[in-house]
Amino acid sequence: MKLNVKRTVLVGLAFLSICSFWQYYDNIIPLVLKETFALGETWTGVIMAFDNILALFLLPLFGALSDKVELPVGRRMPFILCGTGLSVVLLLILNVADRSRNFVMFIVVLLLLLVAMGTYRSPAVALMPDVTPAPLRSKGNAVINLMGTLGAVYTLVMIKLLVKTPEDGALTNYLPLILSIVLLMIVAVAILFATIKENKLREEVQGLTGGSGAEEEEADEAQQKNAGAKLPPEVKRSLVFLLLSIFFWFTAYNAVTTAWSRYATVVWELKDGGYANCLLVATLAAVAAYIPIGLISSKIGRKKTILGGVAMMTVCYFVAALLPNYYSWLYGLFAVIGIGWAAINVNSYPMVVEMAKAGDIGKYTGTYYTFSMAAQVFTPIFSGFLLEHVSYRTLFPYAVIFSLIAFVTMLQVRHGDSRPDAKKSALEHFDVDD
Repeated sequence: MKLNVKRTVLVGLAFLSICSFWQYYDNIIPLVLKETFALGETWTGVIMAFDNILALFLLPLFGALSDKVELPVGRRMPFILCGTGLSVVLLLILNVADRSRNFVMFIVVLLLLLVAMGTYRSPAVALMPDVTPAPLRSKGNAVINLMGTLGAVYTLVMIKLLVKTPEDGALTNYLPLILSIVLLMIVAVAILFATIKENKLREEVQGLTGGSGAEEEEADEAQQKNAGAKLPPEVKRSLVFLLLSIFFWFTAYNAVTTAWSRYATVVWELKDGGYANCLLVATLAAVAAYIPIGLISSKIGRKKTILGGVAMMTVCYFVAALLPNYYSWLYGLFAVIGIGWAAINVNSYPMVVEMAKAGDIGKYTGTYYTFSMAAQVFTPIFSGFLLEHVSYRTLFPYAVIFSLIAFVTMLQVRHGDSRPDAKKSALEHFDVDD
């Protein structure tokens, strides 16, 4: 049985459009809040945390709703089509609010936009396993992740090409960038709808696997028997420290990614979307590192690989904190940050699963995402407070401190480590939880 790569790429178009939008959101919305509405860093951080707060409720809700829908166009497709359509319209209205300096309108539209995006992320991700046989889903998820990376890279390139800083102090015109993202979202989802017949493909997959599949039913029964079993105290202690580590390294990393466009513009005076270059390098370096990191993990184990990644990022944050100005060799620094982040993402979730009893994998998966999401709610607000009331120069020392704490807590993890088996194909190295 072979993965239908062409079909999976087409399915991944929805995730590509989603990641394109979020790259815009993380980089441009903080700048608009600062430049157009003169909002302080603390309140900017609060607003930038909205998406993660909403995600805690919207993603499971609409994922579950899409399981119950039965329409001629499919289960997931109605959410993808409606969510994309609403998001595109609201994104254009958001630009009107920006240009007219209408703060109330901007916030209301932004909240509606975040809700619209939240309605179809889970259905878009769930579409792949619906139309892919179970044994091929790891490869399928790898393709989906790569498609998401393409969407993020597209937006970073568009920022570099289309965002121009006015010389006369006028507001930056983000409309060309927004139109490029809107065009990508519409074209991507239109191709998806035209080429993927969801109901037909789902029936084909069920036919191949015999419905839910005997092996899957046996696995479900085994999980139900083990569900609720208590972890041994020493394993539970390791899990607690691992979850704390996840919180701390997300606290460090998300602070930098959320504030980076403002920091680079204010402190290092980068113009015309120049900050996007560093993020582009970090993203591409992370993708390029997935295969080598998978191989390294199989040799030295997941814990040491994670510790290496945290150490790399901590050193890079420290170096960045010392720099008074922007230098071209910073691209290398951001490449190392991307590699370090890849080392963490490839290995952290599998360690959580390793410690979970078979029947509680879903429970601990939820706990993993709760800690990572909690960090991404907390850190834009707290780091934003420091940026506003102390100095922009607090950003990288802040990241250093929380990365060091993550390194210390990770040292306390004594269980869940393993040397993962070699992947069956190079593609499976890109099946990561980011």
